[in-house]
Amino acid sequence: MLILTLKSARSALLALASVLISATAFAQAPEAAPAKPAAMSEQEALFWVLLGLLGVLLLMLLFTGITIAVQMKPQLRKLYDLPTVHNTWSGQVLGLLVGDARLVQGDVRDEIMDHEYDGIHEFDNDLPPWWKYGFAFTIIFAVSYLFYYHVAKKGQLQGAEYAAEMRQAALFVPAGSDDPNLLTTYQPLTALADISSGKSVFATNCAPCHGANAEGKVGPNLTDDYWLHGGEVNHVYKTIKFGINGKGMVSWKGKLSGKQMLQVSSYVLSLKGSKPANPKPPQGEKEVAGKAVAKL
Repeated sequence: MLILTLKSARSALLALASVLISATAFAQAPEAAPAKPAAMSEQEALFWVLLGLLGVLLLMLLFTGITIAVQMKPQLRKLYDLPTVHNTWSGQVLGLLVGDARLVQGDVRDEIMDHEYDGIHEFDNDLPPWWKYGFAFTIIFAVSYLFYYHVAKKGQLQGAEYAAEMRQAALFVPAGSDDPNLLTTYQPLTALADISSGKSVFATNCAPCHGANAEGKVGPNLTDDYWLHGGEVNHVYKTIKFGINGKGMVSWKGKLSGKQMLQVSSYVLSLKGSKPANPKPPQGEKEVAGKAVAKL
């Protein structure tokens, strides 16, 4: 019966391959080419034909393997029941073929232990082997991770890895006024015309997030001594120009001129200590008077 099954599978596979190859050859013949251009190239068509053939082959092998296992189940059961095979790891794998899931579930003895509480009894059953193997793997992984990163210090931790990636990214950014890694050296504008222009730009573009008086709404309060990304004029200028990814602060580069961004920065600094109504609670770090914040 097994030999007939294998012969039938082989015959069916050869017949299917002959039909597919014949169809491919017919499609490639010039006289059989359709008038309308084909949607796929010959290489793509051949790829999908071979992929389909491989899928059919795998299904037939799976079907053949299941058929063999079903037909040989009595013989496999006798082999599994042998004392020299039953308790071995390979024997437990063989048990999966005959319906014994001991390799996955562990030994289920259903023996009641002496522990009893409120009518609840404890059974003396093994933990599932997959759970024990997984637990042992997590212990090995944790020890290996600790030794590799914290004892031997062979790998980079998150902070060092981030710094290295930032240095690599800086190599692809041309140095100059558009380099976000370089800080400008501007001085705050103090002329009334510049402050007035900065106020006008702020009211149009910044007030929806920071409030009409910079008291803070979605964005932070800009009138106190606390700053998330630096309160010195060049840090404020950088924040306005390049924005802050992931925090809702958009980049105004290309939307405002350099002078407008400096005017807005100077206007924002002029609001320090203005104490508007309903200010948003402080965010970030307190700015040290006369010093630029080192954190970018």
